[in-house]
Formats: sequence, C-alpha cells, structure tokens
Amino acid sequence: MSNELDLRQYMTIVRKRLGLIVIFVLVCSSASAIFSIFFKDPVYEASTKIIVNQTASQLATGQLDINQINSNIKMIDTYKEIIKTPAILDKVVEQFPQLGLTAKQLTNKIQVSSVNNTQVMTLVVQDVDYLKAAKTVNAVSQVFQEEIQHIFKVENVSILNKAVMNDQPDPVSPNVPLNIAIAFVVSLMLAVGITFLLEYMDDTIKTEADVLQYMGQPTLAMISKMSPEDAGDGQTSRAKQPYKAGELERVSIEK
Repeated sequence: MSNELDLRQYMTIVRKRLGLIVIFVLVCSSASAIFSIFFKDPVYEASTKIIVNQTASQLATGQLDINQINSNIKMIDTYKEIIKTPAILDKVVEQFPQLGLTAKQLTNKIQVSSVNNTQVMTLVVQDVDYLKAAKTVNAVSQVFQEEIQHIFKVENVSILNKAVMNDQPDPVSPNVPLNIAIAFVVSLMLAVGITFLLEYMDDTIKTEADVLQYMGQPTLAMISKMSPEDAGDGQTSRAKQPYKAGELERVSIEK
C-alpha cells in the first residue's frame, strides 16, 4: 500500500509541474534540431576495399591453397595496424601534398575494418568535402598496396574498388532524427530530475492536505487572499452601509 501511495505522490508531482517538463523538452529538442540542420557542417564518407589474396605465382598454378587463404585472413589484423603507421602515412603525405594533411591528421581520419573470416578490408575516410575524402582514401589505398610489397616482400594485396570521384552521396552526419531523439530522452530525464529537486527543496505549506500530512492536525479556518481592488470594494461597501440609531456598534462609553 505504501509503495502505491509513493507512486501516486510521484505522479502528482509530475502532473503539478507538467508544463515545465513539456516546455523544457520542447526547447531542448528544437535546439538540437536547429543546431543539427543549420549550424553543423555535413560530413561525407568515402571508402575503398582491399583484398588480401594469393600471390601472383600461386594464382598462375591455378590451385586453391586453403592454408594460404587462412594465412591471408590472419594477416588482415596485421595489415590493419600497418596502414595507420608512419611507414604508410608518411609516404602518403610525401606523394600527395595536395591533400594538405599531416600523418597525424590522416591517422585520425582513417578507419579500417574487416568482416570476420574474409580476406577483404574496408578503408573509410570522412570529411566535410566528399571529393577530398575520396582522394584521401584512394591515396592511402594506393600507397599501402605499393609499400606492403617492400615490407613483407609479397604481392598479395589488391584494390577491389576505389572511391568514385564524381559521386554525390548523402552526408553520413549529422543524423538529425537521431540527434533529436537523443535530445528528447536526455531532456526528459533532466526535466523530471529538476522537477523532483524543486519539489524536494520546496518546504512551504500550501494546501489543507499539506497541513494534515506534515502537522497531523486538521485545518480549522482559512484566510482567503484578497486583491487590493477587492479590499477597496469591501471598505467602500461598508462605508456606504446605513446604520440605525441605537446600534451597539455606534455607541461609545466615555469615562
């Protein structure tokens, strides 16, 4: 019974400040939408795919070597780390100065991923300019293909597809619906928390129920609040009220 009563009290508190909660949530959600649409720059994504396959001599024999395929799959993790090292990125900066990027900036831009048990790696670069993102990811893929031959003395890396230069993809960021949804949930939690905090800090007694709850005594009388206009009207009406001779209210006794 007590838990049910507590839940009712919580609902009463929420209903009492429902206007504050609704306004706070609407303002935060609207601000998130406006910022995402008008102030945040769109970010585009370009990608290439690289396959780690058999060497040229093995392909010439026409035989499928399962052990070699498993070895190539295991090499994927090593290649993923090598791509983001100075051995590759310094070469990219040197050969493609038109990109205007340092090796450290390239490290932060490049994302390398792979699907389990496959010989394919995906290189992804994001930038506010799609053309620059495409040029960057193609440059990194090209340099990696060339340099890995000198590092491991093998020719088992091929580029499956490059980023298309004249493509016009949709931006991957900002995700306006997702941002609005996150702002809605977070602002709702904050608004409810602020509501309970205000209720906790408010120690004033406002209603008969508050008197009974905190003091354990029933309310004997209430003094209504009057506006100055109402008070003035009351005094005027009393002043205009006729009195009869002999009324006790008009009699004074002198000593």
